[in-house]
Amino acid sequence: MPSTAKELTVGQVAQRAGVSVSALHFYERQGLIHSRRTAGNQRRYRRDTLRRVSFIRISQRVGIPLARIRQALDQLPDNRTPTRADWNALSRRWRDELDARIAQLTRLRDDLTGCIGCGCLSMDTCVLSNPGDELAATGTGPRRLIVETPAHDAAL
Repeated sequence: MPSTAKELTVGQVAQRAGVSVSALHFYERQGLIHSRRTAGNQRRYRRDTLRRVSFIRISQRVGIPLARIRQALDQLPDNRTPTRADWNALSRRWRDELDARIAQLTRLRDDLTGCIGCGCLSMDTCVLSNPGDELAATGTGPRRLIVETPAHDAAL
C-alpha cells in the first residue's frame, strides 16, 4: 500500500479529531503538527497526526500552555507520535507545575471570598488587589480603575 494511501485530508483529520480546520492550521503554524502538500497544494497529514492532535488537546485541557506542549513534542525523536510511555513521563514532569497552579488558584479563590460584595477594591483587607491598602496613599475611590486624563486631552 503506498504511503499516500495512509494520509488524511485536513477535513478528515478535523472531523476525526473533533477540532476545526482552523485549529489544525493554527497547530501547524505553531509547529505542533506537520503536513505535506500535494501537487494541487492541498494538505495531507499522516494518520498518526490524529494521536498528536489528541495529545495537544488533552494537554491543553489540563492547562499546559502550547509553548510547553511544543517543547515536549520537539523532544520526541524524529517528531514521532507520543506513546503512552511518553505521556506518563510528561505527566510526571508537569504534575509539580499543575500542583503549584492548583494551590495558587485555591488561594485566589479563598481570598476572593472576602472581597465579594465590597465593590471598591481598595479596602484595607483586600489581599487580591490592594494588599495592606497601599493604594490609599494615591487618593480615594477605585484607584486601579481610574484612568487619569492628561490636561491637554481634557479640553478636547
